[in-house]
Amino acid sequence: MSGLTGAYVPGGSLLHRLPAGAKLAGLAASCTALLLLRSPVALAGAAAVVALLYAVSGVGGTAAWAQIRPVRWFAVALFGMQLLFVDLPGAVSSTLRVVLAVALAGLVTLTTRTAAMMACLERRLAPARLVGLDPFRLSLLLSLTLRSVPVVAELASRVREAQRARGVERSVRAFAVPLVVSVLRHADALGEALGARGLDD
Repeated sequence: MSGLTGAYVPGGSLLHRLPAGAKLAGLAASCTALLLLRSPVALAGAAAVVALLYAVSGVGGTAAWAQIRPVRWFAVALFGMQLLFVDLPGAVSSTLRVVLAVALAGLVTLTTRTAAMMACLERRLAPARLVGLDPFRLSLLLSLTLRSVPVVAELASRVREAQRARGVERSVRAFAVPLVVSVLRHADALGEALGARGLDD
């Protein structure tokens, strides 16, 4: 399942050794803190901390860039839209929050085995049995959701690059239709993979 849902990079760093529950709690706390930070200077400090965490993890620059690369055009578009409605510091802050949140989520997936993440989520969701829900399936759903965010972002990036190559980067339809088709194809492939593992019922 790790190849299906995760981007785990083996390693022996402190972040790799931390329990999955601690990393997920840290991710939630960090994203909350990002929302509370207002100034670009404070967010620049947060970016330095994120960069330090990546350095400590030892996952490598290629893996680190792979977490940010899919959202680069979205970040540019977000910055442009924010600049139209708010001032420059506000646009910078909003864009940094999104990029840093994606980077932190990527760091969790890079340093946490999917099996460990699912086991942690399954334990936390155990009370769901009281209302007839299967904690394992709920944990699988959450794990797939977490992994699908960078996948969809990467698909959007590919579609945007194809738009630019065809000279239709201003067309909403030329972006939306191929993206929806790509996402549906990914969902079909994922469904077939889950069905092959007996998880289609």
